[in-house]
Amino acid sequence: MTATTRFDLKLQNDEKELFSQAAALMGTATAGFVRAAAKEKARALLKQETRAVISAQDFAKFSTALDKAFATNEALKGARQSVHRA
Repeated sequence: MTATTRFDLKLQNDEKELFSQAAALMGTATAGFVRAAAKEKARALLKQETRAVISAQDFAKFSTALDKAFATNEALKGARQSVHRA
């Protein structure tokens, strides 16, 4: 891997020792261990926070709405006409 940017982080001595010990157990450099742990935590958080969760009742309403035929409203009709005139 070729690094293209730098991220400096100040640590307490005990934190650095903790990370170094864990990295040694995994057979990797401390920086690689911290990078992998940060990426894992970031991905988990993004996955959790970007997922929409709705109730079964709301899902049923949403599904019903999707199954209905689409009806063009006046704003969309006007937009289509202005595109065709251009």
